[in-house]
Amino acid sequence: MSDEKTSKENATITRIETAAERTGTADIGELAALAPAAAAALNLLADAIRRGRADRDAVVEALKMARVDEAFAAVLDAAAQAVMDAAEDPYDFDDRLAADNLGGAASDVRRIFHWL
Repeated sequence: MSDEKTSKENATITRIETAAERTGTADIGELAALAPAAAAALNLLADAIRRGRADRDAVVEALKMARVDEAFAAVLDAAAQAVMDAAEDPYDFDDRLAADNLGGAASDVRRIFHWL
């Protein structure tokens, strides 16, 4: 018999933390729930593969058919454009570097899916 005692008290819930708060995206407004929701959906697919409930090839093909790569790349491209639109000087090194990195990441996402 175990010496541990189990509490018979009820828990009181005082607050529920949202995914947006947990990921630090709460301050971006109404869009705060979209990124955590997208990540959660992809994590569910990964979990299904790990548990053997989904065929990995079928999941990859479904992601390709849904054009997830283009959707993700479009977000990165839009962010790159937003950086340049907000730049006071279009030749500012820091702004151009940030925009180029975002654009490069978009290209990498497309390239990764191309080789899958």
